[in-house]
Amino acid sequence: MTRLFGTDGVRGVANGLLTADLALRLSQSAAVVLGHRRAAAGRRPVAVVARDPRVSGEFISSAVEAGLASSGVDVYDAGVLPTPAAAFLVADIDADFGVMISASHNPAPDNGIKFLGRGGHKLDDSVEDEIEAQMGQAPVLPTGDQVGRIKRFSDAEDRYVVHLLQSLGEVSLKGLKIVLDCAHGAASGCSPEAFAAAGAEVIVIGADPDGLNINDDYGSTHLQNLQKAVISHAADLGIAHDGDADRCLAVDHTGEIIDGDQIMGVLALALKEAGGLNDDTLVVTVMSNLGLKLGMAKAGINLVETAVGDRYVLEGMRAGGFNLGGEQSGHVIFSDYATTGDGVLTGLQLAARVAATGRSLRELADESMTRLPQVLINVAGVDKARVKSHEVVQAAVAAVEARLGESGRVLLRPSGTEPVVRVMIEAETADLARAEAQALADVVKAELAL
Repeated sequence: MTRLFGTDGVRGVANGLLTADLALRLSQSAAVVLGHRRAAAGRRPVAVVARDPRVSGEFISSAVEAGLASSGVDVYDAGVLPTPAAAFLVADIDADFGVMISASHNPAPDNGIKFLGRGGHKLDDSVEDEIEAQMGQAPVLPTGDQVGRIKRFSDAEDRYVVHLLQSLGEVSLKGLKIVLDCAHGAASGCSPEAFAAAGAEVIVIGADPDGLNINDDYGSTHLQNLQKAVISHAADLGIAHDGDADRCLAVDHTGEIIDGDQIMGVLALALKEAGGLNDDTLVVTVMSNLGLKLGMAKAGINLVETAVGDRYVLEGMRAGGFNLGGEQSGHVIFSDYATTGDGVLTGLQLAARVAATGRSLRELADESMTRLPQVLINVAGVDKARVKSHEVVQAAVAAVEARLGESGRVLLRPSGTEPVVRVMIEAETADLARAEAQALADVVKAELAL
């Protein structure tokens, strides 16, 4: 049987895989596993539910809340808010768990259901498996005064914005002109509010959600409108969120993109300077640019690498007691303030560094790292299971590594969902990276073809 949970909750086309019936049954199972089995004795379980603004979130959230309340869980409906806001609120009111209904950066027809455990933490695989197993059992359906209540979480956004502003300490963004691209998503209300309250002059684009336009030509996966707006408004920088605002990418005053690696570099240097970077260590995935590693080494900052996925970054951070980590895609986790990637928090911290230093974002990014050209080729139709053990392939990898030396890097990574091997090469020049990547991809294709 195919596992229902993917790498980030249960996700699919709304009314395709993700029906109201599935949402109801899934939430009834979560009520048992995350609520009744884990709640304090004698207390009714409490859950926070939030969603992004895509149209299907309306019926899915209704089904989720019905499932929870029918199973004896009190529900606080937080409305449209970012995923990290939902995580914060779970911890803030000491709820037993939370539910976020979103498909992140996916287009509007998709949606997803993500569960957060006590404290606002993502669930371990074993807990997700427990919820799936419970779906095969009869639901818990109390009657009378034992059923749950559904209440509007009236000050949910205010609590989250206050929390964000507290993370800035005494730093003001006064004097900065910032363009915010909210992807017509969950941050359309709270992100402009937070940046304005912090003192910035704010120009907002992509903040008119109609339920169907989420991530459509706006947000962190479509930066062209942000680049144009930063230049046309002569802004100091631009910040882009995705649909559920758990990630952040940026644009400098010239319109050049600042990716997640560069953002992490800037913030790691800021934390180290303030004495706040735990063990002088930054946690990244294997996809982070070699330039980040070289730049951090120069600054006396260690890098810990994990598998691709923000959940693995968070596991690495928790295991080592580190407080900063993230992905090139813009998921940045400040464990001092958040339990998951938070695009609004990241954007505020990045802007605060610009304000505090009086330097441009471009200068700060260049100081943190020099990004090496990176080429990625997806080789399809191959036996990905043999990529790490095939002698000819591994010999080809060794040969490329020898040619590149310390100024380059090779990464072969099998896809987790399809017969594809991802060939990634970093080198001193783009031409060299392309040539070596293509040569290695040709070997993979010839030797591992299905």
